[in-house]
Amino acid sequence: MSTNDQPSIIIGAQALGSQLPGIDPFIFGAYHQDHYPRGNGRLGPDSELLKGREIGMDFSGKDGFSMYHGDTVPGFPAHPHRGFETVTIVRKGLVDHADSLGATARYGEGDVQWLTTGSGVQHGEMFPMVHENKDNTLDLFQIWLNLPAKRKMAKPDFTMFWAHDIPHVVLTDAQGRRSEVEVVAGDYAPADAAAAGGQRLVKALPPPPDSWASEPGADVAIWIIRIEPGASLVLPGAGSHARRALYLTTGSTLTVDGHRFDQRVMVEVRPDLPAPLRNEGDEVVEVLLLQGKPIAEPVAAHGPIVMNTQQEVAQAFRDYQRTEFGGWPWPSHAHTHGKEKRFARHPDGRVEKPRD
Repeated sequence: MSTNDQPSIIIGAQALGSQLPGIDPFIFGAYHQDHYPRGNGRLGPDSELLKGREIGMDFSGKDGFSMYHGDTVPGFPAHPHRGFETVTIVRKGLVDHADSLGATARYGEGDVQWLTTGSGVQHGEMFPMVHENKDNTLDLFQIWLNLPAKRKMAKPDFTMFWAHDIPHVVLTDAQGRRSEVEVVAGDYAPADAAAAGGQRLVKALPPPPDSWASEPGADVAIWIIRIEPGASLVLPGAGSHARRALYLTTGSTLTVDGHRFDQRVMVEVRPDLPAPLRNEGDEVVEVLLLQGKPIAEPVAAHGPIVMNTQQEVAQAFRDYQRTEFGGWPWPSHAHTHGKEKRFARHPDGRVEKPRD
């Protein structure tokens, strides 16, 4: 039943598998949670833990973690992209980034990297096990946000959102229980300003200039919502032209507008109405919200290339074979950054570091 006499805001729901199904303008999402052991001093696991894995294509989850396409360090060595954006939100652990633009970065512990692949870029994403005296937990979302046809061949862009700059809002319900919203993209206007300590608008950091998120009226939002056991909150509504999905990725029980879900699930809801959420379980739940006005163009995708037609996909692969999207300037396709602390080095040589 809905929490009021109006029809439910829920449009549909489906159980989640290893990937998070997308809604236009989002292509899909991935959620990685790996419990890596102590590092071996070379940013990887002890060799004994590599036995029984299909090295180079390990998605087994054996012993609580996967190596993915890495052979000695877990992660995704250099691979090409064209035609969309990756938004990588690292809540725990670290990612070592390198790309064909000449950019490198080590980021994590709450940082976000937003990469507009546009006309084409290679990048590698390795998961260095930097701690030798304790486990190396990795917890991240990677979200693929489509680009419209007019931006498919935009100049690639590399942007960092450091954890200390990303806005958060804490909301308290009538029983004093707390929820928190991390505002990665899309301004957040609390449905109840009093519950948010008087805040009426939480401004998101500006997205890259060629992103669909920068398009006027696109209503793109990426929020991570954490709800304490027994807590309730109401998400504000958006424009009726958008689509909005909620992904329960952590925790066991979530009630959406009076409908209870007891498994990992994607729930699409009406965007133009407030969305009442409640955690009826006994552990914190986390919900990823993806929202945006559909681009409403044909999608032709093959692996790491997302275009509008199959002819454009074929051309992208021909271009990559010819140019390697700028080539690979690093000594290894699984390039890592040793003992470095978090940093970002941009293609123009500019270096930025987070505030400790």
